[in-house]
Amino acid sequence: MHPVSRYVLLAIVAGITATATAQESPETNRKVTGGGITVPGWQGKIDADAEKAGQTVSDAKLSGDSKTMQVTTGPAITYWNPKNEAKGDYTVSATFTEPKFMNLNTHPHPYGIVIAGNGLGTADQSYIYCAAYGNGNFIVRGFGPEPFQLNGRREANDAVHKAAAVGEPVTQQIAMQVKGDTVSCIINGTTVKSFPKSDLVTAGKLKSTDGVYGIRFAHNTDATVTDLKISKP
Repeated sequence: MHPVSRYVLLAIVAGITATATAQESPETNRKVTGGGITVPGWQGKIDADAEKAGQTVSDAKLSGDSKTMQVTTGPAITYWNPKNEAKGDYTVSATFTEPKFMNLNTHPHPYGIVIAGNGLGTADQSYIYCAAYGNGNFIVRGFGPEPFQLNGRREANDAVHKAAAVGEPVTQQIAMQVKGDTVSCIINGTTVKSFPKSDLVTAGKLKSTDGVYGIRFAHNTDATVTDLKISKP
């Protein structure tokens, strides 16, 4: 390779690496003023890394009522009401509205639906979640009790809505469905990912697809959750 061409190539690679690093640069978890849980019956647990850093559930905020919940994080957190259980075949869904995309963070962060919760809040908890980003990406992940990924770091899909710009609103209808031997992540009416149940109910992942359902938010995120519900076939 010609020396000049080599320098040009190295410069391009360095530029791409710098851009990727800037987009994924770690953020410090905020501490939300007046945080905690005020929705009756609901509980929460922040991620282990935030706990090790000395943060608590009170560093994020869940307010409102069972029909309209406002979430502001802080550390990444999962919220649930122990009375909300799903068994057999079912679909759990809700509408998530981020009023100002990336208002509290330097890159897009996800939020979504949790199902199959067992032992939530304990060191042996297990669950799976489907979550959307306001830039057209989504993830399917879980804890069993260690975190596991099901579609890599993230994946793009045309069904996932994109905010028009930073600071603009974006809304996603997110659902997780258990039907027969299949578990699906559904966003804005489109099934974006499906998995055989046998691949999920296994060592290091889920104890069962029966369990408590709830919601999941990444750190430094602000959104409203409405119409959280379960439907049966």
